[in-house]
Amino acid sequence: MNEQERHTDSSIPIKKIYTGQDLPTEDPGMPGAFPFTRGVQADMYRGKLWTMRQYAGFSTAAESNKRYHYLLSQGVSGLSVAFDLPTQIGYDSDHELADGEVGKVGVAIDSIEDMQVLFDKISLEEVSTSMTINATGFILLGLYAAVAKQQGADLTKINGTIQNDILKEYAARGTYIYPPKPSMRIITDLFEWCSREVPKWNTISISGYHIREAGSTAVQEIAFTLSNGKAYVQAALEKGLDINIFGKRLSFFFNAHNNLFEEVAKFRAARRMWAQIMKELGATDPKAMMLRFHTQTGGSTLTAQQPLNNIARVTVQTLAAVLGGTQSLHTNGYDEALSLPTEEAAAIALRTQQIVAFESGVADTVDPLAGSFFVESLTASVEKEAWKLIETIDAMGGSVTAIEKGFMQEEIARSAYHYQQQTELGQKIIVGVNKFQTNEKNNTPVFRIDDSIRIEQCEKLKQLRTNRNNAVCESLLTLLRQNAVDGSNIMPTVLSAIEAKCTLGEIADTLRGVFGEYRQ
Repeated sequence: MNEQERHTDSSIPIKKIYTGQDLPTEDPGMPGAFPFTRGVQADMYRGKLWTMRQYAGFSTAAESNKRYHYLLSQGVSGLSVAFDLPTQIGYDSDHELADGEVGKVGVAIDSIEDMQVLFDKISLEEVSTSMTINATGFILLGLYAAVAKQQGADLTKINGTIQNDILKEYAARGTYIYPPKPSMRIITDLFEWCSREVPKWNTISISGYHIREAGSTAVQEIAFTLSNGKAYVQAALEKGLDINIFGKRLSFFFNAHNNLFEEVAKFRAARRMWAQIMKELGATDPKAMMLRFHTQTGGSTLTAQQPLNNIARVTVQTLAAVLGGTQSLHTNGYDEALSLPTEEAAAIALRTQQIVAFESGVADTVDPLAGSFFVESLTASVEKEAWKLIETIDAMGGSVTAIEKGFMQEEIARSAYHYQQQTELGQKIIVGVNKFQTNEKNNTPVFRIDDSIRIEQCEKLKQLRTNRNNAVCESLLTLLRQNAVDGSNIMPTVLSAIEAKCTLGEIADTLRGVFGEYRQ
């Protein structure tokens, strides 16, 4: 391959050398000031390091609680919860469709009793928690708030993030329940309720992560994510909410891949673009225009072949996220292409962040790559290409329509196919996969989940339904059904139902009866 043919994974041409003539005419501005290209805080990591938030959740609530205590003892500054597939799509562990999936890709949460165990001896007023949950996000946040109340916490002081981004589920991931329009209604109900009851909570983490995991390019990741963000803002405005209030509680979730410079450019461009979008939608408070984001290193970049190579990949991705100005970061375990991470792999992943934070020097100054002829030019190029996609989506009528028409899905699939084709042809080198292979047997220890977890969860559900007041539960579920029909905010009733020990599946099914289920 000669120099003229080099491109980023988003097909942006890369020149052999960059000079001052390649710098964009637009001034990137200063950190902490509109349009926030250089970061959302004036002093960035000199004032406070990013939150080291390791993602964990598996098996039962009790086992996950042990991992959280371990991570906290190792220096994590925030928790991040993974939920199993039945929890994600609104089924209790004893549902027939949950068979074989309970506790497998995250923790099983069926009721307030599970949530109490999950955070046993962890003060929710003192820890920041992120929950990666979407279709049932409103139920999980209700469960979290109910446990915080039981702990005696002041709900106005608890903080964290609920992913709650259903649009990317339709576009890239698939753990949806209800059709798009009622799903958007649930999200805006949550926005409204949180602004009153849990004002420090980030009510949505608009996710590009799963869009990228499905095979998108860096440009598509931010274009589709920001378009989805715009749709959520417009829905909230239609509900009469104040953009300068709810806008401060929006956050984003991005992927960090291996192309260091394109990833840094992506993060810088996304901040600049979001500031402009929010300004055009009517925001006047600078804090409502800030794109604050969590990053996770790229799961799809991890290889089962020579898994220790993944430590180097995660290190590069960590640097990309930090040089790009992330507010929090999860680093993947080197063994995650094989299984859930072992304790050893989780510790190495955390140590990777700590080494970058305390030994590399990248946190000593704000936006250290600013002024680089290459990075500034690439930031402008990523932005330009992303705006083209957003304009196409706007012309269709916005993200909801673009998803209903299959536009985003088709674009992501096309990019995924192109990437795979390049890998198979050897045009893109993946070390240890299509070059520098070895014949050594892989002896990496893996973490396994016991299938008996479902039996344990089913027994707990049986006892819960025996011991609770079922008449109260039925009346609250009836009220929830009425709220869904008449347009009342569903969250107060959801919280009451949770406290009465209604299960996650019962609440989700009640709304299935009103809204139906989405079929693509």
